[in-house]
Amino acid sequence: QAQLVESGGGLVQAGGSLRLSCAASGTFFSINAMGWYRQAPRKQRELVATITSGGSITNSDSVKGRFSISVDNAKKTVYLQMNGLKPEDPAVYYCYAQITGTYGGRFDYWGQGTQVTVAS
Repeated sequence: QAQLVESGGGLVQAGGSLRLSCAASGTFFSINAMGWYRQAPRKQRELVATITSGGSITNSDSVKGRFSISVDNAKKTVYLQMNGLKPEDPAVYYCYAQITGTYGGRFDYWGQGTQVTVAS
């Protein structure tokens, strides 16, 4: 079992920056990948960025050059540095982790979500 706890959302002016954090805790064998998705009102949840345990990063085209993902493996924490926030970025941002359980098997976990609002 794992839990993901996010922090760092809030209100920012267009062009500003925010940093999201997500810490994983619980009992499991390993974290295979962590990342961020977002969901705006009346839209489907979409990928923002993910990073694997090997350091491979996938970014959405809409955030390339503006957002960067990083991970502190010792702290089991993933970060999303968001710069140059635009009016199309507001959404609930969800932390994601794919985890190998103590007795095997891969499981997907989600955080509770953190709201990001951009004032134009």
